[in-house]
Amino acid sequence: MLRVSDVWERALYGPAMAVARAGDVIVIRSGGSYDGKQGLSLATGVSSQSAGAQALCLHLVTIPPGTRGVPHVHDGHESAIYTVSGETEVWHGEGLLQRTVVHAGDFMYVPPGIPHLPVNRSNVMTVAVVARTDPEEQESVVTMKLPPHLAELDAFPVATQ
Repeated sequence: MLRVSDVWERALYGPAMAVARAGDVIVIRSGGSYDGKQGLSLATGVSSQSAGAQALCLHLVTIPPGTRGVPHVHDGHESAIYTVSGETEVWHGEGLLQRTVVHAGDFMYVPPGIPHLPVNRSNVMTVAVVARTDPEEQESVVTMKLPPHLAELDAFPVATQ
């Protein structure tokens, strides 16, 4: 049996490869990752670049313990997130005034244009599957400054730095 940690480690560090036959489904063999504008590492998944997707992307995101992302919005695109492991504090809404804690096994929906900021205060790696209606994935990401009421989060390094 494959452990969850083996799966995400293979997705991040193994070779990426698309497997397809003309007119058939496309399988992206997990592997490789990149740093997103939102300050998180994303495993190469389904996107316009990897599979020719026209209306969605699907990636694996990791947030190491004691790190955070960058406040951001996805302009004009909605996101659905499933937390595979870990626990993430998500600041969201206008001015990032609302706080929600998401646990392993939870689903979260982020409507288009809603600011959000993930923070991993735990000592466990957060792994999440993210689907978005932006096949380019990074094109709609608009970063924002950390609001003054969250200044204490400056002590948390951005996950990709």
